[in-house]
Amino acid sequence: MDKTDRLIINSIQSDFPVSKRPYMEIAQSLGLDEDEVIERIRKLRQNDVIRRIGGNFFPDKLGFLSTLCAAEVPEEKIDFFSETVNSYDGVTHNYIRKNRFNVWFTFIAQSMEDIEKSLEEIKTKTGVENILNLPATDVFKIRAKFKV
Repeated sequence: MDKTDRLIINSIQSDFPVSKRPYMEIAQSLGLDEDEVIERIRKLRQNDVIRRIGGNFFPDKLGFLSTLCAAEVPEEKIDFFSETVNSYDGVTHNYIRKNRFNVWFTFIAQSMEDIEKSLEEIKTKTGVENILNLPATDVFKIRAKFKV
């Protein structure tokens, strides 16, 4: 990763243009060529430097609810459990933690009933019974921007 890659990463973290030609706008703002920006971002994604490019939305403003879930998963079931959880459209994040509750994930759906129904399905499919549903009572959005 060189200086130009760092400029691109710093530029797109929070201010990705919403337009017909966002890469052209990025290129112009950095004094680069659009094709170069596209190719560099492609390589950064292939090398797992950039995980994803996408919007972040407030679920409640779109008519959805969000909850944090934690599960106590036996070591030998972690892969199967995670694959099962990740198969649900409403799951946005899934992490392994060193804790009794070792798999944490966020779930978004149109109602708490939908979330609870999905969690019951996950319990049935995986045999993991101890899953906590921890809905947010207050939401605080933190801007995570890292200077590279």
